[in-house]
Amino acid sequence: MRSAFFFALAFAGALLGRAEIKIGDPFPVLASVGLTGGSIPATEGKILVVDFWASWCAPCKASFPALGKINTDYASRGVVLVGVSVDEKASAYAAFVKKQAPPFPALHDTAQRLVRLVEVPAMPTTYVIGRDGKVRSIHAGYHGSSTDQILRTELDALLAEKS
Repeated sequence: MRSAFFFALAFAGALLGRAEIKIGDPFPVLASVGLTGGSIPATEGKILVVDFWASWCAPCKASFPALGKINTDYASRGVVLVGVSVDEKASAYAAFVKKQAPPFPALHDTAQRLVRLVEVPAMPTTYVIGRDGKVRSIHAGYHGSSTDQILRTELDALLAEKS
């Protein structure tokens, strides 16, 4: 009986210790999670947009042109956009990147360390991280022009903040 109690206590502690990243939490440092597929851009002191995607995800495919445009419009203003594939197969990741040819880094979470740390709720999910490294907003799913407009409004507001 006593061992069952300690097992239940340990199990509950493990569940409580695992909490998805929420608004206001620090976002993991990209260079520390083993992403592959290209260079990790410098993000210190910049606004970071991290978009989790997968090659099998239809909304992810639809979002890439809009994210490319956001990258083009905001990169020179201090916004870094990074796509992170959660594909298990490197070949699926590579084929998607080749076909989409995004103008932003599209990295591969080969060991799925980052997606587990963050506990991404859906594909795609976009995290907007402030200059302080803390999550400012989370967007699960892609809803066309409404998602695009919300991201632009948030980025404009973050850019207007004093550093």
